[in-house]
Amino acid sequence: MKGLRGERLASQFREEIYRVIATKLRNRYSSLSAIISVTQVDVAPDLKTAKVYVSIYDPDTARKDASFKILKENAGFIRHELSQVLHLRTVPELSFILDGSMEYGAKIDKIIESLENQENKDD
Repeated sequence: MKGLRGERLASQFREEIYRVIATKLRNRYSSLSAIISVTQVDVAPDLKTAKVYVSIYDPDTARKDASFKILKENAGFIRHELSQVLHLRTVPELSFILDGSMEYGAKIDKIIESLENQENKDD
């Protein structure tokens, strides 16, 4: 969703979705990964759907996958909680997408660091 209103709504959705995940969802599921961040929310212009990009950091891949599955399964619960906080006519249907950009960035950082270390050893 473009425009000032769209950016404001997307930012508000991102903050509130994170708040629901960090409090109410974490209370319901103690097995959630420790670090879950909502990186971006793309809201459709008609406010019917929203893509929620989440980044989950957990060294245990199985736990990371389980946490993402919990998020996807509880999209309706999160939407309901949003409807209690946000005063909108319609709260969009949420679809969660795993954002791997932070992991990709960390991988690139490690590669660059190893190259720099290799270069220092050669000197």
